[in-house]
Amino acid sequence: MSEGKVFLVPTPIGNLKDMTLRGLEVLQNADIIAAEDTRQTLKLLNHFSIRKTLISYHKHNEQTKSEEILDYVEKGKVIAIVTDAGTPGISDPGAVIVEKCIENNINFEVLPGATAITTALVYSGLDTTKFQFRGFISRETKERKKLFQDIREVTESLIFYESPHRLLSTLSLLCEELGNRRIAVCRELTKLHEEIKRGRIKEVIEYFSEKGIKGEFVLVVEGKQQEEIENENKEKWRDLTIEEHIILLVKEGLSKKEAVKKVAKDRSLERNIVYKVSTELEI
Repeated sequence: MSEGKVFLVPTPIGNLKDMTLRGLEVLQNADIIAAEDTRQTLKLLNHFSIRKTLISYHKHNEQTKSEEILDYVEKGKVIAIVTDAGTPGISDPGAVIVEKCIENNINFEVLPGATAITTALVYSGLDTTKFQFRGFISRETKERKKLFQDIREVTESLIFYESPHRLLSTLSLLCEELGNRRIAVCRELTKLHEEIKRGRIKEVIEYFSEKGIKGEFVLVVEGKQQEEIENENKEKWRDLTIEEHIILLVKEGLSKKEAVKKVAKDRSLERNIVYKVSTELEI
């Protein structure tokens, strides 16, 4: 009996020409294709003249179907996992089967391919050296509150998915919680009506309010900028004494000498005045 295996196969996020040659090879050679939506996957397979047995594999049956898939693999079958678009396991079914494969020492392979995350990030023109992908923003108040507690101070670019009917409310929420930051709203990536709208969040809200909203969206929001951090730091000392101001800066990592210099600059004081205060501090 041949050795079974699971393949996670990315599919195009819009343009069918983005299907990789290797991905097609796996689909052609698989015994069974487990699809998030068999009707959607059938369109892809028909386009490339691939005829295979399809089974349903989505978020509502992922746990039970994963066990079924492992049974197939143990019998020597090759199973390809696909979602409607993009890479399985990224805001789509796939992570569960990976966990179960690892737990049961089952051979699996993840193919590289299409994902809206990196496409949108590069399109955005924002910082690509570090970023956080946060998926869809929860509708639950408690979870939303925790999300913004987590990301409010983050300096990395932030990436979100959003549906058309929630776009404006999500943009308003981002502006309220993070401020009027720069953003790139990427619509219908790789499709015929692809559009990238860049600007400040309020500008983008106005644009889509007037234009109307269709399609699927990826939002890339800039992280907290150094200027914003510095402005906040300036405000910290306004209710502090000179002594407390010096101590605060030393605790943040400045040397005593550097702290004296900065306090004098922040407060528009002569440096010798601040220095005299600092000599009385045991820090």
